[in-house]
Order: sequence, then C-alpha cells, then structure tokens
Amino acid sequence: MGMAYGLMCLFSFSVATGFVMVGMWQILIFTMLEMTAVAAAFLYFARHATDYEHIVLANGKLLVEKCSGGKMSVTQLELYFLRLQMPTRPRDLIHLESKGVAVDIGYFATEPRRRTLALELRAEVQGGMFSN
Repeated sequence: MGMAYGLMCLFSFSVATGFVMVGMWQILIFTMLEMTAVAAAFLYFARHATDYEHIVLANGKLLVEKCSGGKMSVTQLELYFLRLQMPTRPRDLIHLESKGVAVDIGYFATEPRRRTLALELRAEVQGGMFSN
C-alpha cells in the first residue's frame, strides 16, 4: 500500500510540477489536498483491514470475539439464558443477550448470510447440542 501511495504521489506531483512551471501554482495546492485525502483513506483502510468476528459454541457457552480497529473484545454468553433477536431490516445485526450481557454480531456478513447465520445459530442453540 505504501508503494502504491508513493507512486500516486510521484505521478500527481510530477503533473502538478508541470503546471507550476507554466504559472498555475494553484494546481499544487489541490494536489496536496488530494494526496492528503488519499493518505487518510489508506490509513483508515489499513486500520480496519484485519477486523473480524469469531464465534465459538462450546461447553454450554457462546464466545464472541470481535476485533475492530486493533481493539479486541471477548464476550461470553451462557447458552441456557441466551436470547437471539433476528435481524428484521437490511442493516440490522444479530442481537444476542444472556444474563444482562449483550452483543451484536454479523457486521461483516451480507444480509442473506446474516439471516442464515442467525437461523443456524438458533437451530444449534435450540437443538440442545451445546447445553449443559
């Protein structure tokens, strides 16, 4: 990514230099603004490129591990008390709650995949496979 940004800067500033040489110095200001905006977008992308959610069902518990922007959180929910709220609108996430602890999952999934995940999770929990 750094190499791509460097090449973009090289190209943009070489074009801007050509305009500055013929007296259009304003182009240099816009080139600096443009490259600053591209740098901000690259930094935002790099910060969130490794975001994920990981869900584990084991020993009567549901473990949800979320990483966003380098911050990791782990939430443990007891399956016996688990309430699962299905997404109703396209942007809704799957809401899980157990004994006052709540977490939303499915941020990185498309709407159809999110609904499928919620149905699969509900079937596994109701099936009693993982209960005590």
